[in-house]
Amino acid sequence: MVPAEHSAQPGRMIGIGVNVAAELPDPVGNVVDELANRARAAEASGVDTVWLPQGYGFDTLTVIAALARETGRVELGASVVVVQPRHPRVLAAQALTAHAASHGRLALGLGVSHPGLLEVYGIPFERPVAALREHLDVLLPILDCRAVPGSSGTGSDAASTAVPGAGPRVPVLFGALGPVMLRLAGERGDGTITFLSGPRTIGEHVVPHLTRAADAAGRPRPRVVVGLPVAVTDDPRRVRHAVATSHAPYARLPSYAATLERDGFATPGDIVVAGDEDAVADGLRRYAEAGATDVNVSLVGTTAERERTLVHLGHLASASRR
Repeated sequence: MVPAEHSAQPGRMIGIGVNVAAELPDPVGNVVDELANRARAAEASGVDTVWLPQGYGFDTLTVIAALARETGRVELGASVVVVQPRHPRVLAAQALTAHAASHGRLALGLGVSHPGLLEVYGIPFERPVAALREHLDVLLPILDCRAVPGSSGTGSDAASTAVPGAGPRVPVLFGALGPVMLRLAGERGDGTITFLSGPRTIGEHVVPHLTRAADAAGRPRPRVVVGLPVAVTDDPRRVRHAVATSHAPYARLPSYAATLERDGFATPGDIVVAGDEDAVADGLRRYAEAGATDVNVSLVGTTAERERTLVHLGHLASASRR
């Protein structure tokens, strides 16, 4: 049973990130089948959202379309699709198809990657914000069922790019941490998806930049989705040490290094929300108090700890909806 004090809402929406690569170098059988199993388990637990990353392997939006037929309630989020390698019209078609498959449950996260990671596509990491702006100029009108301004010719009108059944509008969030990207997310998107960001970064940096931009643009309050490693465990020190090791490569990327420094964290392990059920609820509540609207939880620890964590998060999510 969840203690009564846990009924206090730790955040508006609780999501679980599902993946296989970090845990299983050689996934059992079929990666889509395995992700479907995890998505069904997440939905059954009671959480609000299932988030999938986009790496160099499986295509996230294709998988989301498959998971849409295996689930019936949870939001299905892409966290995040890098825009530079994809033509915006192609990405719009993929997103609208996944949105239709899920009957309106897609949340589309977009990003611009990092220096040293984008080049694998043969694309230099140059002018990332400008690249995203140009992408949005084409993508957003199509997602809104409008013609792209200035386009003409066959296939350019709104009717030719429509995907019947894809309504309502696809929410678009950006992987944004810097002031310029946060301003763009507030002006033209529905929010941001963060990673390795502690309560201080969320409350003193992300939320103010994002909210000011949204207010100035006359847009609704944006979502702030916080990516967090979480473990209900009797040994928080062991879990934090493991995450410090596994996440060390991320900490060397400039944007994440800056957020860790702002929060006063020595290693990525310091960001882990870990402990018993009370400690985890309190840790998540700190992010809600800082202005986070969602958490995107990476389950960490042993298999038993991950199962215990999922059960607890499901209880918290269900309680927050009551």
